[in-house]
Amino acid sequence: MGKSWKNPKKAEVASKRGAIFSKLVKEIVVASKLGGMDPGANPRLRMAVDAAKAVSCPKDTIERAIKKGGGLLDDGKMVEELTYEGYAPHQVGVIIECQTDNRARTAPDLKSLFNKAGGNFGETGSVAWMFDRVGLIEAVKPEAVDDAEEAAINAGASDVEMEEQNCFFYTEPEELDQVRKELVKMGFEPLVCELSYRSKNRTVVTEEQKQEVLDFLEKLDDHDDTHRIHCTLGE
Repeated sequence: MGKSWKNPKKAEVASKRGAIFSKLVKEIVVASKLGGMDPGANPRLRMAVDAAKAVSCPKDTIERAIKKGGGLLDDGKMVEELTYEGYAPHQVGVIIECQTDNRARTAPDLKSLFNKAGGNFGETGSVAWMFDRVGLIEAVKPEAVDDAEEAAINAGASDVEMEEQNCFFYTEPEELDQVRKELVKMGFEPLVCELSYRSKNRTVVTEEQKQEVLDFLEKLDDHDDTHRIHCTLGE
């Protein structure tokens, strides 16, 4: 899949709200740590805060996460970003970006999920060759813009995919922020702006096999430390 894999049920399951909050808080902590505590000057933090507000994450929780990332609070736990790779069932390549305060827990947990599904939890670089490192901007297309492909060219993006009213713009990693600024000038509303992975080729499977892969991806996504999942599963 070109875009990060998304669990379509995630936003609809109220019982998982606590888990959603936990993942959003980790993203705020990391964004604040890497880019500063001011959402106005830190696009990644601004979008993380907006995402948290969209699911009614408490204001004080958001503020504490920003302060923790900025080094103003110390609870003895530091969140770090880690990337793992492996093969899902039927040789579908998977990259998992994690945010964790305990790397000794994360890797064994993920390896167990791979083993139970009949996959293969690989070494660094085992599936990275199946992906390109890209910048990704997901944005809502304004009514005034008729042609998303023309907008992508004018903004300096290398490619664009459409999903209903949302556009997924791909850029060279170093051009991500500049393309975002150009899209904003055109009236686009960015929902996501991040470095991502895009599969070079899709892994073709049967419908039955596809469901097995999707079930496995959902289990990965349910893990508290999982932040983003990228895979080569054909759509």
